[in-house]
Amino acid sequence: MTAARSAAAHVFVVDLDRPEPDDDDWYHLQRVLRLRPGESVTAADGRGRWRVCRMAAEAQRLEPDAPVVEEPHPSPLVAVGFAPVKGDRPEWTVQKLTELGVDLIVPFTAARSVVRWDAERREHHLRRLRRVAREAAMQARRAWLPEVAELTDLAGATRGMRTAGANGPDAVALAEPGGGPLTDASRAVLVGPEGGWTPEELGSGLPTVGLSATILRAETAAVAVGTLLCALREGRVAPRDRRST
Repeated sequence: MTAARSAAAHVFVVDLDRPEPDDDDWYHLQRVLRLRPGESVTAADGRGRWRVCRMAAEAQRLEPDAPVVEEPHPSPLVAVGFAPVKGDRPEWTVQKLTELGVDLIVPFTAARSVVRWDAERREHHLRRLRRVAREAAMQARRAWLPEVAELTDLAGATRGMRTAGANGPDAVALAEPGGGPLTDASRAVLVGPEGGWTPEELGSGLPTVGLSATILRAETAAVAVGTLLCALREGRVAPRDRRST
């Protein structure tokens, strides 16, 4: 998306034939970024289609300035699950995972989770997390919006990742100090809460992967996982040769 990176801004719209940003996005373009008529803005539908537009002289709309481009979905899938912690750290985590290029973000409740959202707070937090992901995807100039899944438990998070495409015996793993390295088979990693995994969770049959020689905070571990998985997919780092010692 070279054109998207060089444009003054990037927004998501419902209809690329009539690209009309919503009220919040239009306010951001006009009042925060202070864009003027004629400036280049890219519009995307969140499903891989986007086009270059121009700020219109009148009304809350963009004027198409180039044909629609279809961007293939990144492959293979990259997914990160995390147990929400206190404060605004879940929003920060989703923001950074989106910027990195993670496709599927799964909040889940583990046995030692301190934060437990009831039904009312769950809907509020999910709406907020999805809004944060959308805003971060605009900043990152993504053609595909990431999916922020419903809050679930460890088993549900694992099933959701496998259904989305994290297949194979080593595709889904638990982040755990002392675990093995991420490999080219790694697709999805689950990061536990502040108190770590219980022995029962570690005995669930999922492999474990280590992220650092130090103990990371939960939100730091989630971002470290997203960084490594996306770097592996994009060929920015090479997986360790399994034959090496």
